[in-house]
Amino acid sequence: MRKLVVFFRNESVLCISFLLALGSMIIIPPDAYYKDYIDYKTLITLFSLMASVAGLRNAGVFSWLAIWICGKIGNVRLLTLSLTLVCFFSSALITNDVALITFVPLAILVLGTQDQRRLIYVIVVQTLAANLGSILFPMGNPQNLLLYRQFSYSIGRFIMEMFPLWILSLCVCIALSLAVPAGNAVLRIQSYRENLQWKDVLCWGVSFAGGAASACGLLPIYWTAAITVLLAIFWKRGKVLFGIDYSLLITFACFFIFVGNITRIESVRIWIQNALSGREILVGAGLSQVISNVPAAAMLAPFTQNARALLYGVNIGGLGTLIASMASLISYRRYCVTEQADKGRYLLYFSVINFALLIIFFFCGGWIIKFL
Repeated sequence: MRKLVVFFRNESVLCISFLLALGSMIIIPPDAYYKDYIDYKTLITLFSLMASVAGLRNAGVFSWLAIWICGKIGNVRLLTLSLTLVCFFSSALITNDVALITFVPLAILVLGTQDQRRLIYVIVVQTLAANLGSILFPMGNPQNLLLYRQFSYSIGRFIMEMFPLWILSLCVCIALSLAVPAGNAVLRIQSYRENLQWKDVLCWGVSFAGGAASACGLLPIYWTAAITVLLAIFWKRGKVLFGIDYSLLITFACFFIFVGNITRIESVRIWIQNALSGREILVGAGLSQVISNVPAAAMLAPFTQNARALLYGVNIGGLGTLIASMASLISYRRYCVTEQADKGRYLLYFSVINFALLIIFFFCGGWIIKFL
């Protein structure tokens, strides 16, 4: 029983999505329509990108980049800015999860744990940067990729629609970084080195480029996915397979089943459509606070044609509560295992900054959609 409790605590979104799918299957038993519920191309694309990014991470690319940047800076304010911007820009390509998995531990390494207020502030700002920076490209986060495919976006249209919100996000992250008092930083990376494995870098770099191109509709998905799967299985005895977030893929599949079933219940479908109509940002951001923004996107997408507003809603909805974006939990869990971790202070800093920005971005997002 204790193991089940721990599993539910660690994979709460997965468990909830499974229970919702199971409950909907009781109401509408499996039949021939089920085969059309799941967006297999989205799941395959996600798997390919996650495998490629895991390969690049194992090759030491991201750690090497971060260490190279931090090794040239001795000022606390500039160091905070660098750690923030590397999360912001990299997350648009390698996803917000991977950016935080890579760069939050590095922030802890170079800043140390003596000044808890500074460390907490930097990690919270890094988390914001990863969640906000990832909105520019479809592959930046799972909800973007899902909605990109759901609404048949072109890559150019997607970037143009997200660009104003992304620029606003960049300005906010820079401002938060520069709020740190200037001063000399005692960096702790002299004894830490990351050697690049160049064969792996080349292999997974090409695989990632192919996966990104197929995600944007520029290459056939199944061909690039097949190559990535073969590499994942046979390259270095399948080590990359252990770096893939399978729970996310299963969560998506469960929500596809749940949404597919509830759309067949006419009264429920009409009610959701009416509740969502003209309120995509509000509903998307609000629902994300409770079940996180990825399942919120999967749940709401079939009930609206206002793609941009829903995109803004679920991406802005990544701000707010700790579970609004599951990537935020990565930072929190990593911080909690450090020496002298002050969980209460972390949650206070996180909540104050996130909810303040959630309100600001909600109104700014509505203004952008209305006038730009």
